[in-house]
Amino acid sequence: MALNPFFLQGSQSEQRLIQELINEQLTIYGVEVIYLPRKIVNQDTVLNEIQSSKFDDNYAIEAYVNTYEGYGGAGDIMTKFGMSLKDDLTVTISKERFEDFIAPFLGEMSDDEINVAGRPREGDLIYFPLGERLFEVKFVEHEQPFYQLGKNYVYQLKCELFEYSDELGGWDQLSTTTEEIDSVLEDQGYITSILMIGAGTKAQAIAHNGTGYIRKIFLNDDGNGYTSTPIVSISTSPNGNTLANATAVAITTTSGNVQSVKEILLTNAGFGYTQSPTISITGGGGTGAIATCSIETTEFGLTRFDVSPGSGYPIPPVVAIGTPTSAGAAATAIINDSGRVIGFNISTGGKFYKHAPQVSLTPPDSELGLSATAIALVNSGIVTGFTITFGGDQYSSPPTVSIANTFGDKDFSSSGLTTAVVRANVSAENKVTSIHIEDPGLGYNPIQTVTIADPPTTGIGTFIFNEIVTGSNSGATARVKTWNKSDNILKVGTTNGPFFPGDVIVGSASSAKYSVDLIQSTEFADKYDKGEQIETLADTFLDFTETNPFGTY
Repeated sequence: MALNPFFLQGSQSEQRLIQELINEQLTIYGVEVIYLPRKIVNQDTVLNEIQSSKFDDNYAIEAYVNTYEGYGGAGDIMTKFGMSLKDDLTVTISKERFEDFIAPFLGEMSDDEINVAGRPREGDLIYFPLGERLFEVKFVEHEQPFYQLGKNYVYQLKCELFEYSDELGGWDQLSTTTEEIDSVLEDQGYITSILMIGAGTKAQAIAHNGTGYIRKIFLNDDGNGYTSTPIVSISTSPNGNTLANATAVAITTTSGNVQSVKEILLTNAGFGYTQSPTISITGGGGTGAIATCSIETTEFGLTRFDVSPGSGYPIPPVVAIGTPTSAGAAATAIINDSGRVIGFNISTGGKFYKHAPQVSLTPPDSELGLSATAIALVNSGIVTGFTITFGGDQYSSPPTVSIANTFGDKDFSSSGLTTAVVRANVSAENKVTSIHIEDPGLGYNPIQTVTIADPPTTGIGTFIFNEIVTGSNSGATARVKTWNKSDNILKVGTTNGPFFPGDVIVGSASSAKYSVDLIQSTEFADKYDKGEQIETLADTFLDFTETNPFGTY
């Protein structure tokens, strides 16, 4: 039998009245929450599993808190992993308000960005401002109350405390453009704190040379069982100057769970030694390491370095040293009464010339005068004389004689002279503290120029919250949590691969570029991180220093 047509199950005007009454009650007794719709970025086409998603829009809407007596759920519980928060929240929102003020914006999104745009859906987020917490919608009840006057008027959202899950790659894409919410999100997930280089200062060094220095250290036995770096001691130089005493450091290595001495590097090659000094290796918890050395008493080598440390060196910089030249030949010209060059006085013949070096003489003072020319004569690597090819004219005083003394003019292969090999040492503060000598070289008379590479490029720009940053060298990616320009601290979340000192990090949106100075810390803020907070609060009312009030047994 059909329903009585004279009795309506609900007229449009009645339904409208109920909806308006509900809307009014929500604006009076409700609380304004922020609704964050979930956008699907990537979804598996076979199983339809959501692989990544993002939250970058937010909408304010009034909601009634059904759990007015407090959060539902299991609450704060203690587990074997620590304190876990299991809070639930149930809120009621107006169906009309959602459809009029939120759904139209969701409908404008593409199908691959969002599902079920016409209603709230599971996976969306609710920001509850009273507790400053994010809740995830777990179930949407749209039939309670059950069809009053033939229509439903509200959505009841059953929510659970949102737990950031790093293994879900899309959860890291949280950027609401609302400062209150974004500040809550800054501490969610893996947080890596990185000290960036703003502006480093160039390190400098001055080399010293001498003879009677340690030429080479031989590691005769690398020892074993070392738990720390042993101390290297070298007997004193007979020169008597404290700077003449050689010093060195040991470098250890581990192979097959056995730590041994890998090499010994000089920090001061010393000078004035007449015989090979004694080297002893002690301490470090191990035994057996033995080293000896050879010395050079004739040719000059680089013995030590005075270092101005600079700043901003995350990794040891390259240290460049000029090639050895040894002592070059030197001579003075002789002129006659006519102002012509007639001979030379050789003050030193130099060493190791493989061919006749180029000889040049300064021109005469007179503009009409002509410069003299000559060819050097070499015997056994030494300049022994000159052949005057043209004596010049109108010299009022003897011209200056310059004899080439470059690396290309010398033959070091037969004598064994070599270029110095050194290695910069960087401290934990990223300063060049010393230069270790692997090979002092031979033939450094005069001393050659020492050049230390510049620190990494000065940083530029300002990183933006939630933008993707990429390490140019490491290829690692992450999202920006915070950027403090005053102290150059960058905090990133959900790091895909490790950054390392010296890595250049570039922002995808801001184009900001800074070099990594130091990885300060890597932490994970999870659901079990409340233990320290509880202990801190307990210290305010529990005094663990008190003794038994009933006395001591």
